[in-house]
Amino acid sequence: MKNILIAEDNAVNRELLRELLEMRGYSVLEACNGEEALRVLAEARPEALLLDLGMPVLDGYRTVQKIRENPRWTTLPVLAVTAYAMQGDKERILSCGFDGYLSKPINPTLLFQEIERVLSTGGEVASEDRAGAEA
Repeated sequence: MKNILIAEDNAVNRELLRELLEMRGYSVLEACNGEEALRVLAEARPEALLLDLGMPVLDGYRTVQKIRENPRWTTLPVLAVTAYAMQGDKERILSCGFDGYLSKPINPTLLFQEIERVLSTGGEVASEDRAGAEA
């Protein structure tokens, strides 16, 4: 059973993600902010992280930066989960070290497609997506 860490400050969103993942057979770890997510990462070994961008204490951007700076976590697949869906957000998110992007409200089909993609590729972003993010 694969472990997925959810870092989301909104309890309702966290519960929805947890229920969807558990229905699909994943084991779920939870954190309410980026700082707590880093503590959970230090104690557990999740296979992927769903990381909300707009959290108190330590937001998603700062959290993924700290994750990518730690040699233990550089290859951890991290998917951004966000209500921000403006032009250019996906490119900015990918260029900051995320391996993918899911917009809220969560589409369960896209959620599972992205999780399966990052788990099967180790988080590697398709070259055309990374190139677009770096442009």
